[in-house]
Amino acid sequence: MADALPAKLAVSRAVGALSRLRGGGGTSAPGKLLIRLAPDAVGVLGARLERGSVLVSATNGKTTTAAMAAAILERANVSLVHNQAGANMAGGIATTLLRAAGPRGTIAGELGLFEVDELWLAALAEELQPRAILLGNLFRDQLDRYGELETIADSWAELAAASSARLVLNADDPVIADLGRERANALYFGLEDDSLALPGLAHAADAKHCRRCGAPYTFDAAYLGHLGHYHCEGCGQRRPRPAVSAEHVRLEGVRSARFTLRTPRGEGEVALALPGLYNVYNALAAAALACALEVPLGSILDGLASTRAAFGRAEQVRLSVGRARDPRTPTPGTTPQTGRDLRILLVKNPAGANEVLRTLALEPGQHDLLGVLNDQIADGRDVSWIWDADFELLAGRIRCATCSGSRAADLATRLKYAGVDAERIRVQPDLAAALEQAGADAPDEHAPLYALPTYTAMLALRDLLVARGEATSAWN
Repeated sequence: MADALPAKLAVSRAVGALSRLRGGGGTSAPGKLLIRLAPDAVGVLGARLERGSVLVSATNGKTTTAAMAAAILERANVSLVHNQAGANMAGGIATTLLRAAGPRGTIAGELGLFEVDELWLAALAEELQPRAILLGNLFRDQLDRYGELETIADSWAELAAASSARLVLNADDPVIADLGRERANALYFGLEDDSLALPGLAHAADAKHCRRCGAPYTFDAAYLGHLGHYHCEGCGQRRPRPAVSAEHVRLEGVRSARFTLRTPRGEGEVALALPGLYNVYNALAAAALACALEVPLGSILDGLASTRAAFGRAEQVRLSVGRARDPRTPTPGTTPQTGRDLRILLVKNPAGANEVLRTLALEPGQHDLLGVLNDQIADGRDVSWIWDADFELLAGRIRCATCSGSRAADLATRLKYAGVDAERIRVQPDLAAALEQAGADAPDEHAPLYALPTYTAMLALRDLLVARGEATSAWN
């Protein structure tokens, strides 16, 4: 393959350039072609990386976790090959390596940092032979694609048994924690702050039973979905003690979070410019991966402090509302505006949605929501998960909810049953019209609009914002 590889790389790059000229991101198509031309391309190009590769996977938060890890490693002066646009299947990883590949067996980076789709993890690990694998969490998600939680868990268990990579695992997720119990060098991370504990498990929590003996777990503290402190009365299995932990966590609404980070190399205060307990977990995961790679504590703290929202994940955009409307004739019931903050909070399964709602509940006053529910393949065709999302947390504090997307009516129905006054709900399937209406209908100039889109809806919303000149492309 070596003799023919340069020509195959050139052809694949040309496909990527054509895709970008046509308006696409070119994040997967070149890599898919390269794999077709050279099936072992990912392994061959990955072998060029002087420091090898690390893989990051999870149901929720892998894009943000990888971005945090990238910020940390860059502070440690490690040059990366990183699929930062989030294309995390084989085509996306191949495209990332293709772009970094140079002439005569060179590559523009020392270490590969790859966010990887849950179903693709085992196959890509076999090709890349990573030095470390970070596994953040496993939640029920896209049942039509992934199947039940156990489907992924079984695949990951086989990978953990076969791979020589160092495992970096979430101690608070019972399914993830089990993967490292036979590995002496597994590195665990988790929360150590009982003030964050919920009254009990959510009704839609996953992983309630021990995979070893089938007995129900006893949760001494539940933090997020099924993440927490637990033990099994049947076989005596307990949560592993984490080497990397977060203590004294302060959640500051939709703006930020703070905590004390404890590591084998010392401790320090972390100020995240990202909201929610879910981002504390993401930061912990990135810090644990950095510890496994022997990155100094100072670089870890600096990298986490510098992290900003990945596109669509707590991203803030300034809307120019009412641009196409005569300002002398505003829509009835609205106030003429020159701008309004839009915060984009991705939701795609019950666990993630509940944490977004929990974070919004920390914000005072009433809220304006733009909910965008799609049912495309990347979202999952089955949208019944919205009935396991606790919209009741905010029902009494929603001033206006604009429902859009291919399943806008389903979302509106869910909000009605959650207790939102029907007069405060409007259905507008067309996203452009929904954004214009929701953006313009503000009680005052300081009231933000919170967008809660599913995955493909988030991409469509960002494309719309880029076209309006209010956001920059994620592909730049």
